[in-house]
Amino acid sequence: MNTLKLEPDSKTPGIEFDADAGKLKLWGRSIPENAVEFYKPVFEWLDNYQNKALAETEMTFQLEYFNTSSSKIILDILRRLETLQQTGKSKVVVKWLYEEDDEDMMEAGDDYQTIVDLKFEIAAVN
Repeated sequence: MNTLKLEPDSKTPGIEFDADAGKLKLWGRSIPENAVEFYKPVFEWLDNYQNKALAETEMTFQLEYFNTSSSKIILDILRRLETLQQTGKSKVVVKWLYEEDDEDMMEAGDDYQTIVDLKFEIAAVN
């Protein structure tokens, strides 16, 4: 399975999903003009990964900012990972990293943690 890799820019996040390592990472800013269209390859990749998932999957979010449409996409990603874990194919850990002084991003991680049944590690970074 191919690694999905997209470089970040001023409106879209960096994405690196590596099936061979079981590591998925999303970082930067997520304010795309059309979030559904931008994230379409992510959902296709996740659908394919469901069939070839490793025993452990690590999803890291390190976002500076995301808009409302991206918040729905993040929840959709988490729900797919939750489904993956429920199938018993993979144990999923979500790492939610935020800048030390960014209370909004910390609270967003807390909010997502209450919505989905996944193990979260929420931590501040410099």
